[in-house]
Amino acid sequence: MVNAIPDILSCEQEPIHILGYVQSHGCLVAVQPVTYTIVHISANSAELNGQSPAQLLGKPIAALLEGTDVAPSVVVELLNVGARNHSWDTLNPYRIQINGRAWNLITHEHEGLILLEWEPAVSSLETQTINQLLMTQALTEVQSSRNLPELLQNTAERIKTIIGFDRVMVYRFSPDWHGEVVAEARHDHLEPFLGLHYPASDIPAQARELYRKNLVRLIADAGSTPAPILTVPGWPAGQPLDMTHAGLRAVSPIHIEYLHNMGVAASMSLSLLYRGQLWGLISCHNYTPRFVDYSARQTARFVSQLLSAALEFRRDEEDQVQLNKTRETNMQLQQQLVQDNDVVQALTQHSVTLLDLAQAGGAVLCFGGKLIRMGQTPNEESLQALMGWLKTTDSEAFLQTSELSAVYPPAADFASVGSGLLALVLSHELGEYILWFKPEHLEQVTWAGNPEKAVTVDASGQGRLSPRQSFAAWVETVRGKSESWSETDVAAVLKLREDVLQMISRQANEVRLLNQRLKEAYDELDAFSYTVSHDLRTPLSSIRCYTEILLEEYGRDFNDDGRELFQKIIDSSDRMRALIRHILYYSRMGRLPINGQEVDMALTISQILDDVKVEERDRSLSIQLGTLPPIYGDPVMVRQLFQNLLTNAAKYTRMTTDARIQIDGYETESEVVYQVTDNGIGFDMKQADHMFELFKRLDNARQFTGSGVGLAIVKRIIDRHQGKIWFHSEPNRKTSFWVSFPTKTV
Repeated sequence: MVNAIPDILSCEQEPIHILGYVQSHGCLVAVQPVTYTIVHISANSAELNGQSPAQLLGKPIAALLEGTDVAPSVVVELLNVGARNHSWDTLNPYRIQINGRAWNLITHEHEGLILLEWEPAVSSLETQTINQLLMTQALTEVQSSRNLPELLQNTAERIKTIIGFDRVMVYRFSPDWHGEVVAEARHDHLEPFLGLHYPASDIPAQARELYRKNLVRLIADAGSTPAPILTVPGWPAGQPLDMTHAGLRAVSPIHIEYLHNMGVAASMSLSLLYRGQLWGLISCHNYTPRFVDYSARQTARFVSQLLSAALEFRRDEEDQVQLNKTRETNMQLQQQLVQDNDVVQALTQHSVTLLDLAQAGGAVLCFGGKLIRMGQTPNEESLQALMGWLKTTDSEAFLQTSELSAVYPPAADFASVGSGLLALVLSHELGEYILWFKPEHLEQVTWAGNPEKAVTVDASGQGRLSPRQSFAAWVETVRGKSESWSETDVAAVLKLREDVLQMISRQANEVRLLNQRLKEAYDELDAFSYTVSHDLRTPLSSIRCYTEILLEEYGRDFNDDGRELFQKIIDSSDRMRALIRHILYYSRMGRLPINGQEVDMALTISQILDDVKVEERDRSLSIQLGTLPPIYGDPVMVRQLFQNLLTNAAKYTRMTTDARIQIDGYETESEVVYQVTDNGIGFDMKQADHMFELFKRLDNARQFTGSGVGLAIVKRIIDRHQGKIWFHSEPNRKTSFWVSFPTKTV
């Protein structure tokens, strides 16, 4: 059975990881673990041993080398080593001579199968020595490069030396996934591509995901005929061979057409990652077919990984500088709020103002009936209209955009000063906001051809999205966009929002427009608490009790499925009881008196961590403790707050290999601040608007069990103590929560 290439209507729909073919310069065999039975084999595998590929299907892997001058047990022993150690990379490449021809054998395991790829071995010992020297030189260049453009250019030239291609480009992705050539090494007679932009559709989403997973991709001959993959009879049709990590994976017809349109006969790409995400590619073109053997590809990969590490290091340095600056500004603004006890004066009348907090061209404070403008902002009439629109949005805390006119068309009239907006919501009802504006970042983008792909119509009348055929320079003027807001900007303004709201809560007007609503809310909460405690808990307990009786009395008469269903009823009842308990605690917390006293945090956190360690006993979890100053507050509530933060930190690091939690605190004249940091799944700061909503869970947390009440309880405890909470997170990297409690004298 041959896996056929399906009809494709668009690049985005193309299943490029299961095309069912391999490139013609190598052979592929897929075997089942343990038995090493051949279940997939490329039609050109006769080049290895002269045997018919179809006759090898269903046979042990040893049959592949029968009739050659190599003992069949060689491959079996190799697979045994890889399977035993669960580490295939250390075996690659395995150089083997078959009937006088040298091959590189590359193995990996994926989706329950072991894939063996056979490629020609052409590198000599001298070549490998040269490659090692080139790697050493690349490391030196990374360390000595003074700036990013120089580093990118040096890397492009180094890769060109290693693989010998006609052209090597460093291609950087923008937030909308279109790309720009930011460095280039080429033969002198070739037309330069430096500075050209390519649309996101040239590299669709599923291709970008493969580039993120498989860091090296070689197309040795775009004009060669790929070899189909044969599959053992009876193999499920719905389980085609997944070649996500296979270097020999054939090239999609659409991409081949794209390369032909560019006149490229061979290509190679190396992925550049930043914090686990695709930052760009090192894209290599050759105008005649060219095979790069495994050793040279690995050398090029090492150089590209050096560049990825340098990108992350340099970006982290830049981020840390900006983060330190915004923290200092945050602290200064907080002190001014405490000293002045006046929002307008504290944020606008000192040498440090809210304009200094974010990287913006202008800022506006609308509070207490006053509208104060700083820097370059829209006029007052435009601002009033904009804030009227903000009232209609569902943003509860903040809104950010670098293309304001796309969501608010009237903004086109003031794009020169306000194409980007970062808005803090203090009160929709009172029309109180803090706004930061970024000016329009006008630029002319030179595209490699018109970025719009034409839709062609085939003989049946079906439209088909085809690769671009023209790559002539096409200039577009981009308007109405600003530079993007950074995560540091968002975290800083959210911290300012907490500081301002805390000050407002201390002022006499803290209950404006809220007294009646709070009374109604408390009445509804009391009624809800009564219903939960009396009308839900009793029947729920009965359900659990009767289920346990049935399971105990008649469980022996049930089969495994029946007992499992009864156990699911008990487990669901327990989860419901826990949820009810959380809701009751949340509802009571609004009225429980604060039993203020000094809380020994070293003892409290130690007790909490004992519980956490028991819950997480089956995995490795590193917990680092810093200074733990005492907190003045209600001991029960303080314990509940840190219990929720620390159990969350432990839970959301379960998918992290080197899981770490850090707890540290410090004390100032007015407050005690604690920081809890973990290196778990993190979250996108764009979702921070809903962090403390009851029953609200962020998208990437849904794979973990939880009630959606924990952080709402934390927020209510902080509010009861007149404290503050803020946070900063980066997806798949880290999350930090800060909580502050006023000292006893405040």
